[in-house]
Amino acid sequence: LSPSLCRVYKKTSGNESIALYLGKRDFVDHVESVDIVDGVIKVDPAELEGRKVWVYLACAFRYGSDDLDVIGLSFRKDIWVKRIQIYPVVGTNPANTPMQEALLKKCGDQGHPFTFTVSLTVLPSISSFTWHPTICKCFLPLQSCGVDYEVKAYIAKEADDPDEKISKKDTCRLIIRKIQFAPGKVGAGPKADISKNFMMSDKPVHLEASIEKELYFHGDPIPVHVKINNETTKVVKKIKITVEQTTEVLLYQSDKYSKTVLTEEFAEEIKGESTLEKTFTVIPLLSNNKEKRGLAVDGRLKDEDTNLASTTIIRPGMDKGMQGIMVSYKIKVNLLVSSGGLLGGLTAR
Repeated sequence: LSPSLCRVYKKTSGNESIALYLGKRDFVDHVESVDIVDGVIKVDPAELEGRKVWVYLACAFRYGSDDLDVIGLSFRKDIWVKRIQIYPVVGTNPANTPMQEALLKKCGDQGHPFTFTVSLTVLPSISSFTWHPTICKCFLPLQSCGVDYEVKAYIAKEADDPDEKISKKDTCRLIIRKIQFAPGKVGAGPKADISKNFMMSDKPVHLEASIEKELYFHGDPIPVHVKINNETTKVVKKIKITVEQTTEVLLYQSDKYSKTVLTEEFAEEIKGESTLEKTFTVIPLLSNNKEKRGLAVDGRLKDEDTNLASTTIIRPGMDKGMQGIMVSYKIKVNLLVSSGGLLGGLTAR
């Protein structure tokens, strides 16, 4: 698709001195590299009054609504920020991208391109997502939180002077979304096994569960292969499969919050001294969990549909602590046995 035919996202400051243009709002983390963030700022120097125009790209942890910022408290913690001076122009800019060329045609002579090249060594691999906790240690009750990426243009004397107050009318911002593409090579899936003895029985029940690969896309059926060897005289009445989402918060302290996103029971009867080998298919979906709180979901733009949050993929050599928040999933297989129970688990992304 030609850049000239793409949708243009625009935000203008309250005083109409600057306007921010982007050709897209989804930027992809390919694990090995991240898409550049490119756009154009339109500047009308008439109202600058000797000040400069800056633009920044920020990754921030948000734990409250901006509407609550009424007593001088910030409900936002910047994880990573990079700034560029737009006007007056300093130094040389990289060659314009096709998207910037298309945007400059809309802005005319007042357009100034900017490009953020993101280093894999400094930017957390966490993608945009929103989390709706119930009540946890650092959040206001019933307030959503999450990780946002935003591009913001502003007028100021200095790029980041804590003593300089920047009026909202001198700013314009667009939330963007960093999405993560799964790696091309997917490893073999995990396997777990467990045995349990019961009272009045000298032999155990053996359970083995496995999945074919370690990573699945949103909406993909997940085949769970189950092997059961019931050496006892008891009867296995049901097989219960659950999928749990775990959100680990590393920003302020190490806390973990788990939520079940899928529970399915299968009426499979395995009599004493018999075996079963069968594959059961499950599909965890956000559409079946919309009434649940405490879930992490992928970042959304306005009212767009989204998914359960993607697993955080850690690049080799990256410090886990700099991720801020990590999301993972676990599949558990539970056998319901007459006069007892048996639990086995395996982890999958």
